[in-house]
Amino acid sequence: MQSFTTAYGELTGVEFRTLFSNGKTDGCLVGRKNILKTPYGNLVPQYQAEDIGRRPVKPLYFYKSGAIKSVALQEQAFVNTPVGTLPAELVTFHESGSIKRIFSLDGRLSGFWTSKNEFSLAEAVTIHSPIGPLTAKFIALQFYESGALKSLTLWPGEFLTVKSPVGDIRVRIGIAFYEDGSIRSLEPSGQVQVLTPVGFMTSYDNEPLGIHGDLNSLQFSQGGAVEALTTVTHQILVTDLFGTEHLFAPKLKDNVCGAERKVVVPLRVRFSGGILMIEGCQESYDLEQCSVEVMAFDRTAPDPKWSCAG
Repeated sequence: MQSFTTAYGELTGVEFRTLFSNGKTDGCLVGRKNILKTPYGNLVPQYQAEDIGRRPVKPLYFYKSGAIKSVALQEQAFVNTPVGTLPAELVTFHESGSIKRIFSLDGRLSGFWTSKNEFSLAEAVTIHSPIGPLTAKFIALQFYESGALKSLTLWPGEFLTVKSPVGDIRVRIGIAFYEDGSIRSLEPSGQVQVLTPVGFMTSYDNEPLGIHGDLNSLQFSQGGAVEALTTVTHQILVTDLFGTEHLFAPKLKDNVCGAERKVVVPLRVRFSGGILMIEGCQESYDLEQCSVEVMAFDRTAPDPKWSCAG
């Protein structure tokens, strides 16, 4: 067993470690209890994994500079964060030492331990966010290096109702913030009508991407204007300078359970500096030089159903 010194104290009982090309430690396992005294509280890196719900991982990772990148904790501990004192099983850091992400749980999903098992262990907590106190079961919180809240991720089935630049919205999955605290993006839990540079459109993503709240389908500028959205209920007709019409609409695809059940593929649009952009289209359109008409999309397919039963 080896030992070496970190910015938060000496690590002893180091059983295995990998090295960067500069000889600095990349990550390591420890075989005994260590206490790292950080500005956010005392952290005990994982040194045993005795139950099926914990991941057998290297509990410590480092930057090339030697600064700690992440710590998986032996037991859930309370960590002092910029938004409150919160339970954590995994903490990551910016290279400067400021807290980057906090995960309340860090379980291993398998046939014996599912997300439902993890969710049953999760507890609702209250954080002091830029838009006021928020209470929910959070998977993770992300912070800017300055300490400002960057994003929050909700457990599946958790919802928050928040004041947004377009009014009160019920949110699922998560919310992202600019460093000044204004909302950068959020994931509506249902259809919501918003004003865009081309008129009112309904924002809703029936197939939200990813499992975190860092980037969501309804996006805003720092001034609160809609910058991007996903829709399953509207199509856009663009007439260019030459009078040529271009129709952009959601599409239909076969459900994974069979071709007889169709799924809507949403239309994703973005606005930037007076320019309209459509995901998947190489062309962009100057709104001052084109006419744009927003029309209802004749939706004939339900939301995705990933179960083949029924």
